Amino acid sequence: MNGLVIVLIGIVALGAGYLFYGRWLAKKWGIDPNAKTPAYTHEDGEDYVPSSKFTVFSHQFSSIAGAGPVTGPILASVFGWVPVLLWLIIGGLFFGAVQDFGALYASVKNEGKSMGMIIEKYIGKTGRKLFMLFCWLFTLLVIAAFTDMVAGTFVGTGVEGMTDATSYANSAAASISMLFIVVAVIFGVIQKHLGSRMNEVIKAIVAIVLLVVMFIIGMKFPICTTKTAWIYIVMAYLFLASVMPMWLLMQPRDYMTTFMLLGMIIGAVVGVIVAHPSMQLNAFSGFNVGGSSLFPTLFVTIACGAVSGFHSLVSSGTSSKTISSEKDMPMVGYGAMVVESLLGIVSLVVVGAVAVNGTKPDGTPFSIFSSGVAGFLEKLGVPVTVATVFMTMCVSALALTSLDSVARIGRMSFQELFYGDSTDPADMTPVQRVLTNKYFATVITLFFGYLLTLGGYSNVWPLFGSANQLLSALVLVTLCVFLKVTGRSNKMLFPPLIIMLCVTGTALVERTISLVQAFSAGTATFLVEGLQLIIAVLLMILGVIIVVNSLRAYFASKKNSETI
Repeated sequence: MNGLVIVLIGIVALGAGYLFYGRWLAKKWGIDPNAKTPAYTHEDGEDYVPSSKFTVFSHQFSSIAGAGPVTGPILASVFGWVPVLLWLIIGGLFFGAVQDFGALYASVKNEGKSMGMIIEKYIGKTGRKLFMLFCWLFTLLVIAAFTDMVAGTFVGTGVEGMTDATSYANSAAASISMLFIVVAVIFGVIQKHLGSRMNEVIKAIVAIVLLVVMFIIGMKFPICTTKTAWIYIVMAYLFLASVMPMWLLMQPRDYMTTFMLLGMIIGAVVGVIVAHPSMQLNAFSGFNVGGSSLFPTLFVTIACGAVSGFHSLVSSGTSSKTISSEKDMPMVGYGAMVVESLLGIVSLVVVGAVAVNGTKPDGTPFSIFSSGVAGFLEKLGVPVTVATVFMTMCVSALALTSLDSVARIGRMSFQELFYGDSTDPADMTPVQRVLTNKYFATVITLFFGYLLTLGGYSNVWPLFGSANQLLSALVLVTLCVFLKVTGRSNKMLFPPLIIMLCVTGTALVERTISLVQAFSAGTATFLVEGLQLIIAVLLMILGVIIVVNSLRAYFASKKNSETI
């Protein structure tokens, strides 16, 4: 099969899904363009900040895309390109986008409350506490997996034996990424003080110019250091991103990142059009490959490219607090997921073009994707060094934009675990004040995330994928309750809810068994497999309790009992 045909199939299918199913959902649930959103009713200049549609879309897309749509499809390609393509399209349109849009919708209709607070309202306080503990444990897995990927990608020339062109691209991309943080703060200050005099066109031009300047400087002055050092640097950045106001770092960074990522997708698609590579992957490699079964491995491996519980935390944790009009919700909630699924399809075509003997080549998903797209761009006359640096910078930015969001959400989840009836420090005990302090919560979250990083992303990824989609199931059951009590249709949530529970339950049991076997064989360590085993067991227990409580609340709730 020609790769260009696969991309065109993906564009048509995903575009049709957005135009028809996405709009149908918005009509079914109801959108009030005249309603005041939480960004205005609770505006505080820090978390609740009214923002333009594209600004919120860019934050949502940059935050949810992460490394998932690149890593997942490439790792899952061992099963063949047909099952991966089908799940990216079906999962993206009818599972992931529905959940993302639903979480955003429920949060906006509930004063911008996070998913944990929504659960307290509809399921109960115990349900909220358990959910926030689940979310916090999940964020540790994301921090571990993506930090390890980014740090490994940044290792450059002359470090740890690396001297080839790829390692130069790594160190140049690292330099650009560090510049990105500083420039994002400057851009945030500019927007804050000149925002009313900057329309979207001017903002876009300024962002693109800054990206070009950073790219040139980064290529001239690459930064070289070890992977361990990069892990510490990334952790320091995550601390800042977690505690600084949204408008000062995360929003401007995500805004600029979106142009870069869209450029990456457009460049990859154009490259596919010019190169129109044949798929060297097997169409279908069988139901069992390398000791892993297609069910549930395919689904939890692809993860973010099709459905991700983490997205609901972004939708309800940050995006719902900045959206200016309800009519922007379909584009932000449903549309961002559609674009992410397209990125997953592009990743599939890239690995298909460079596959060896019907399966993916050796190397990390980042390196496979970067070198593959760089090869496409070279056919357009782009120097291979420039193309490789650009692609390496893009995939690193994908991971960093998810990392800063998940660090902030992890910090907020830890804080919410210890909030009582009031969030006012004056009404708290001394211990509560410490535990809910945003600096303390951030340090604790990053510390445990760092411990999991020691195991490497390949060890963490299976558990991350399982927890991610179980989180999605927990969110879907909550949305079922919300839609029922507010008199809205929720039948479209039942299929993804049931399927996700089956997939993730099976995957977590399998992962737990493999970890126990590793201990039995004497090949496991406490800091790597031991910590993962503890988290896996906790996730299963929490998941079962939350689902049971949620189902009880669902059957006990009355339809049309609440007006919003």
